Amino acid sequence: MTVPARHRDSLASLCDGALTLVRHPDGCLVLYPRPTWEQQRERIAAWPANARAWQRILLGSATDVEMESAGRILVSPELRMAASLTRDVMLLGLGNRFEVWDAGTLSARETEALTAPPPDAVASFAF
Repeated sequence: MTVPARHRDSLASLCDGALTLVRHPDGCLVLYPRPTWEQQRERIAAWPANARAWQRILLGSATDVEMESAGRILVSPELRMAASLTRDVMLLGLGNRFEVWDAGTLSARETEALTAPPPDAVASFAF
């Protein structure tokens, strides 16, 4: 997968291209700069025993990747399968992390969200 050019320089300076991919329960992958992931990992590891299954999913799927000079990263077959990634992949910037989606899945999720009533946080937001 190729990281868009507009994000490469910031990722290179922020974490020298050291990234971590993690499976997300929504059906996508989350791409973290490694220092950000380390903070998240510590928080997840501190969860109580009744969250052990989610710890396995999140911590067990975490895979360190290195962004090469051309901005490419290698997504393992296991993570590609977990997120149902096909040829068309979307990378969405969300502040301190990115979500990696199969383009068709993301489109379906967005259509679903747009046809449902907005949650309170969105309904009260002024654009």
